Amino acid sequence: MTALGIGLIGTGYMGKCHALAWNAVAAVFGDVERPRLAVLAEATPELAERKARELGFARATGDWRSLIADPAVDVVSITTPNAFHPEMAIAALEAGKHVWCEKPMATRLPDADRMLAAARASGKVAALGYNYIQNPMVRLIARLLGEGRVGDVNHVRIEMDEDFMADPEQLFYWKSEASSGHGALDDFGVHALSLIWTLFGGVRRVCGHMAKPYADRPLKDGGRRAVETYDIATTLIELDNGASGVIALNRSAWGRKGRIFIQIFGSKGTIVYDQERMNEVQLYTVDGAKETQGFRTILTSPHHPPYDKFVPAPGHGLGFNDLKIVECRELMRRIAGEAAHLIAFEEGLRIERVVDAIARSAHSGVWVDVPAVGDRQAA
Repeated sequence: MTALGIGLIGTGYMGKCHALAWNAVAAVFGDVERPRLAVLAEATPELAERKARELGFARATGDWRSLIADPAVDVVSITTPNAFHPEMAIAALEAGKHVWCEKPMATRLPDADRMLAAARASGKVAALGYNYIQNPMVRLIARLLGEGRVGDVNHVRIEMDEDFMADPEQLFYWKSEASSGHGALDDFGVHALSLIWTLFGGVRRVCGHMAKPYADRPLKDGGRRAVETYDIATTLIELDNGASGVIALNRSAWGRKGRIFIQIFGSKGTIVYDQERMNEVQLYTVDGAKETQGFRTILTSPHHPPYDKFVPAPGHGLGFNDLKIVECRELMRRIAGEAAHLIAFEEGLRIERVVDAIARSAHSGVWVDVPAVGDRQAA
């Protein structure tokens, strides 16, 4: 594989995460050419210059459109606030660039439809930043399910909680604006849906509820502004395979930092995983003597690829940024025409259709069917 030229738009939390991944992917995996960090774009030329020096990019610009037009750029990493994803992704695809866009795909379903159409028309790779599915422990869960270790799955529960918006006196910022989306549902609930898609496939129908724990937040210069998004969302789901499920989301949950708590119940056992303890899985199976039955903890080890690419010994653990490096390698596989473990725009639109159905259900108070990609969207 020849060296890819990389353009990065945005250098916040996830922008730095992408930059670290592009910097590390060749060293970690050892089977690809080191990407060329070609151009970095930020809101101002001054900030772009500083971040380019810090992150190792050759050139900087205050105009993201010039980055997309630059012939040195083969892949565009988009790590801007949610509302900017559609315009930037579509422009990059129309310019013949591959796209690696952070989640959520878009804040409005019609925009996600347009993004997929642009990806299909371009013939380029368009992937989304769902790095939790890259965890070796999540891959192990998929293997355990495929082997039938817990039998037929009949119920799934996923709780995702963080406390970055738990303080009622935290200043109002863009995540409380309607332009950012519905709130917890598409800000990070899409991660839960990416795990459901990866482990079980599609969702057939949903019954959702969304709530605002705080009606308004203070402004930097005084006064208060009404909160326009929902920091809490709870959804009943029915999977395509007939299993029932619950997704509970709260970004105002004091004490929870990065919790994605998964319980998978089957006819022969249970699997439990907590993202705050991301290097272990708990497995309960009904085989063996009843007096010794119980949950056993499986620690990440070199037996759980691609952990072995990072650490040669079990129990030492991987981190959030490591998962983004794994995702980066999977993206490079897809660009090279190889099979890859990714959420592309095709699967991303399926996730966005579930998000839209949940929001419509929350406002209507009834169960809502999730249309398949290609079906007409319900009114």
